[in-house]
Amino acid sequence: MPRIAEERRLQWSPEQMYALVADVRRYPEFLPWVVATRIKSDSETEMVADMLVGFNALREKFTSRVRKVAPGADHSARIEVEYLDGPMKSLSNTWAFRADEQGAGCVIDFCVEFSFRNAIFEKLAGQYLDRAFRKMVAAFETRAAKLYGEQA
Repeated sequence: MPRIAEERRLQWSPEQMYALVADVRRYPEFLPWVVATRIKSDSETEMVADMLVGFNALREKFTSRVRKVAPGADHSARIEVEYLDGPMKSLSNTWAFRADEQGAGCVIDFCVEFSFRNAIFEKLAGQYLDRAFRKMVAAFETRAAKLYGEQA
């Protein structure tokens, strides 16, 4: 099963980055390939959402459960995405946000794992995973800079 994990240090606070990632409703505004989202239910701790992803003429809908643990004085923030329905066999990703011990900003730990029902699709996707991941990370960073400003 293809998997990618990365730790990133960013200039924005854990609260800011958590808010950006948790705002699934806004993903079509800045994430590549995300055509539309529909929030089916949402609370402080859990969301169920559909995401329509498009590549050229191909469109696929994914339904996921998003578990949210907001930043608190006694814990780091966390977002866990559990795949419920769509064209894949499985998909999960986790975001963990904590204050950077070196000063301002935060450290984000991100992990995504997936498998396709079709082994050929999985092999093809595995070849492009790294490039797609970097494009998505760049989109989140660009969005953070737009919302919260660049570091002085």
